[in-house]
Amino acid sequence: MNKINENRSDPKSKLLKKVISPIMKVGFQNLRMDDIAKAMDVSRATMYKHFSSKEEVIDGVVRMYTDYLDKLEDRTSNDSEQSFGIWFQQIFEQSVMLVGQLTEVFLLDLQSAYPELYEQLKEILNKREQQTLKFYQDGKHKGIFNDINEKLILLQDNLLLREIATTKYLVYNQTTIKQVLLDYYQFKKIQLFKADKLSSVDDSNIGPRIDHLVNKFNQTL
Repeated sequence: MNKINENRSDPKSKLLKKVISPIMKVGFQNLRMDDIAKAMDVSRATMYKHFSSKEEVIDGVVRMYTDYLDKLEDRTSNDSEQSFGIWFQQIFEQSVMLVGQLTEVFLLDLQSAYPELYEQLKEILNKREQQTLKFYQDGKHKGIFNDINEKLILLQDNLLLREIATTKYLVYNQTTIKQVLLDYYQFKKIQLFKADKLSSVDDSNIGPRIDHLVNKFNQTL
């Protein structure tokens, strides 16, 4: 499963993982190093052993996301139908993760305070977008995907997914984030794959992926 910082267990990474949630909720412009140490659940002295400044903390957070996005492996022109199912699930997981964790307040703070870091993140996000568009185009060309506008699919994630994954939507519709994500997954699968190609998607491992995403969303809702 493609998780943020999945294979990095060094002390700095563990501390950064603890600070992601508060930073994404309220931004970081008004956070002091005392606030960051509290979020990391360590003393100031311990924090300063690993991070000398707020910028170093934010740089570490940005690198976690760029590393995560870079894990979407390059595809080849000889990909099987099954590989399209695997890539679909990876892209779905990344899309949900990004919507749930890369908040507008964080991006605005990043652009304002550390424009170079913002441009690094923007560059890798643009790269992922181009990879995703190419994936949809290849699927249509090979007769696996329905003939729909791939740019609208990306826009749908940015708008619809952000709307249905909010506390307001969940409360109003008396549902849970887990059910919403399961429904959206099925919706996208049927929307994208031709009816006779749906069997190329193996849903046996989607449960743990959804559970992981639910855990991440619950930290930010």
